[in-house]
Amino acid sequence: MKRLQFTCLILCCALTTICFSQKKESINIVFAGKGFTEKGKEEGSFTFLRDNQQQVHFVHNGVNVYCDKAILYKKDDFIEAFSNVRMVQGDTITMTAKYIEYSGKTELAFARGDVILKDPKSTLTTEKLHFDRAKQQAYYDVSGKVVRDSSGTITSKIGRYYMQNKKYQFIDSVVLVNPEYTLKTKRLDFFNDSGHAYIFGPSTISGEGNDIYCERGFYDTQENFGHFQRNAKINYDDREVIGDSIYFDRNLNFASATNNIKVTDTINNSIVKGHYAEVWKAKDSVFITKRALAITVQEKDSIYMHSDTLMLTGPEDHRITRAFYNVKIYKKDLAGKADSIHADHKTGLTEMINLARFNSKDPFAAKRKPLLWNIGNQMSGDTIHLISNVKTEQLDSLKVFNNAFLVSKDTISDDAYNQTKGKELIGLFKDNELYNVDIIKNAEVIYYSRNGLGELIGINKSKSGSINIKISDNDIEEINLINKVDGDLSPESLFPKNANRLRGFDWRGDERPNSVEDLFKDDPPLNLPIIKGLDDYVPPEDFFDEDVRQRVEAAKPKDPKKENKAARNLPKKKKEEKPSGN
Repeated sequence: MKRLQFTCLILCCALTTICFSQKKESINIVFAGKGFTEKGKEEGSFTFLRDNQQQVHFVHNGVNVYCDKAILYKKDDFIEAFSNVRMVQGDTITMTAKYIEYSGKTELAFARGDVILKDPKSTLTTEKLHFDRAKQQAYYDVSGKVVRDSSGTITSKIGRYYMQNKKYQFIDSVVLVNPEYTLKTKRLDFFNDSGHAYIFGPSTISGEGNDIYCERGFYDTQENFGHFQRNAKINYDDREVIGDSIYFDRNLNFASATNNIKVTDTINNSIVKGHYAEVWKAKDSVFITKRALAITVQEKDSIYMHSDTLMLTGPEDHRITRAFYNVKIYKKDLAGKADSIHADHKTGLTEMINLARFNSKDPFAAKRKPLLWNIGNQMSGDTIHLISNVKTEQLDSLKVFNNAFLVSKDTISDDAYNQTKGKELIGLFKDNELYNVDIIKNAEVIYYSRNGLGELIGINKSKSGSINIKISDNDIEEINLINKVDGDLSPESLFPKNANRLRGFDWRGDERPNSVEDLFKDDPPLNLPIIKGLDDYVPPEDFFDEDVRQRVEAAKPKDPKKENKAARNLPKKKKEEKPSGN
């Protein structure tokens, strides 16, 4: 026994002397319980075993290898380490496995069996791992898992770790699982120190109450926010947000979108479009501007509303839409214009409001009254209320408060207008067409009365307490003056030309939108910001590149019959692949 220990000691010293006598540092054995030449093994190889207290210990260029058993191939400067193997580089990198082989000539290591690579912030586990100490890179292609406490767990089929940049690159079936969300993507670049993740290819981030899709993106896994491009969209419970670029903050439950935005409310069958939007999920709020357009989708005829700014608030069963500044409405049989609109989707009430900043008390601005057109009728007043049947999605009635005015063009004359005015107006609809109008208080009327042949009988100009008008096929069928004050039917020849307009008359038919495109005709030119986003994905250099293969080739034994151990786990050279746009 003593002789064996003495022989081992002499061998260790001899190996140490050999190592230090060479110009390039070779693998050096620091400790072994036993050392011997094993029968049946390659000539020149030495087998080392641990003792009861310490493992076998090797060192090479700052890396330490510990194991229960090792075989050193001195001429090849190559070791095989077995059982409870631990490779330690400095004070930052530790790799453990059942088996590790390492070449001192190439500085390439290969680990197999329950492989674990640790640094201060992450732990990588896989079954097989290549470690290039010269380039400070690790690589697996048999599926692996990285655990980072603050970010979660990342799995992929192929992975690479750049130790100098502290960057992981995951490829193929990448899944990041965090307690708050799950990220699935085709390719992911992940920076270990910052927790920044760069997403390439079709990707989803699924969390409680929200799902994100994009084909390019960035996500800060520590601060829980990110931005996404290329077919980007967020599903917020019953809302879908689409835009050229989307920003999302998970902590605030907030999202904003830029350029070509579309927000779809699947519960209330509505769509909002624009070029800048903000969504506050906790507040059930959507803010959208830059050519904002709200579409209430109906089975037969959708309603379109455009304004400078739109806000949708409230839970799914009680949505409120607010539109500000130069609001226009278009429907096949209805159009409107107002400074501001407030619509309650639960009650079916739409309020068209005249903003205070444009009222008559402002000496620098003319009063701008809301307008509503139905078929050929123009209605105006200080405020207009439209009431819809929320079940049938049809207009039920309208109310005009203060300075109510109803105007329609005479069917034949170019410059003749049927006019009715009063303090308030109440209109009733059937099949979305106005059929009954009541003018209440201080009512006045000018009406061009014609016979069945369209010939003008006379012009009726009257005043009364109130007026009831029956309308059919866009023509006034009957006028009833209630509590008539004065007025008569006069022939056109006896009717004064300067009396053919009621006070406050304002025909604004040229402002009426006659199509969806007309809603935008007064808008200034739109200049959208340029969104660069992430560059196209550039495939990395092959881990087993020309440099690695040259090092392996240089490690070849002089005897061509002998195995080049450094090439054992080197894969065959792949054919060149075309770069992918994803």
